[in-house]
Amino acid sequence: MVPLPKGVWGGTTPAVLAILALLPVAVPSATLATEILIFAMAALACNLLLGYGGLLSFGQGLFFGVGSYLAALAMIHLEVGLVAALAIAVAAGAAVATAVGWLAIRRTGIYFVMLTLALAQMGYFLAYTLSKWTGGDNGLLDVPRPPLALFGVELASLDGAYAYYAFVAVLFLAVYVGARRVIDSPFGSTLVAIRENEARAAAVGFDTRHFKMLAFTLSGAVTALAGALYAMLINYVPLDNVAIAMSEHIVIMTIIGGTGSLLGSLLGAGTLVLVGEVLSAIWPRWPLLLGVGLILLVMFLRRGLWGGVESLIARYRRRGEAAE
Repeated sequence: MVPLPKGVWGGTTPAVLAILALLPVAVPSATLATEILIFAMAALACNLLLGYGGLLSFGQGLFFGVGSYLAALAMIHLEVGLVAALAIAVAAGAAVATAVGWLAIRRTGIYFVMLTLALAQMGYFLAYTLSKWTGGDNGLLDVPRPPLALFGVELASLDGAYAYYAFVAVLFLAVYVGARRVIDSPFGSTLVAIRENEARAAAVGFDTRHFKMLAFTLSGAVTALAGALYAMLINYVPLDNVAIAMSEHIVIMTIIGGTGSLLGSLLGAGTLVLVGEVLSAIWPRWPLLLGVGLILLVMFLRRGLWGGVESLIARYRRRGEAAE
């Protein structure tokens, strides 16, 4: 057996494997587990920008919506298969993110944030206007979920909730391992250096705009993949997929889980989806409680849930070493 390169399965990857195995039996349904993984993928993509690049983007909903709409339209009108639809979504998300990044990274700070917000809003109104294609307020209905097939040979039907969960879990694991390799590479180290001090990174010869553009492209591609998977999960593309609320949703998941932590993206998505599922059945104004919880989190757990877990582990280890 050929050994895997160092770092591929190290770190938190075993924890991710355990979560993927236990998630469908730990939550009320496999559909809910799939939703958690899809939004975890979107939060992970956001973390590449916010946690490692220091770029607070409110354009994530735009990339999510582009992936949802284009994958669905390709399947409905062009009758393409699952793999082709996902490839179209990823390519479109990367292209749109590159365009957004090219415009937005020309400014910094609040001006950068406002540019991503404005471009996301333009995408929303474009989707609303093109109601012949997007369905407008009614959304795009009857989105199919094709079987997994290669070269015309059907490999697996994804109609069942557990079958689709398994497919999404494999994709999530591939994205996670890929993102882990990117973060551990010289590119990831340079991105962190730009986050910490962009002027110093530029002074030593790094083309900071180039690295930011690459981060945007990767983030947009992964977010669009999540959007396409979500459309197939619910067999529908609501206009909300491209709304600013979706961007906020993804950013909040990233902050809750912990910026600068890929595993934190999974924890943040799981927490927000499960809390919404439970509280929405109790009180229709549950986002008010979410806001209070987010304030407390920012005040007392600035590194998010995963940061809190790491602090507890470090404290336990120190006590063990002191006892010895």
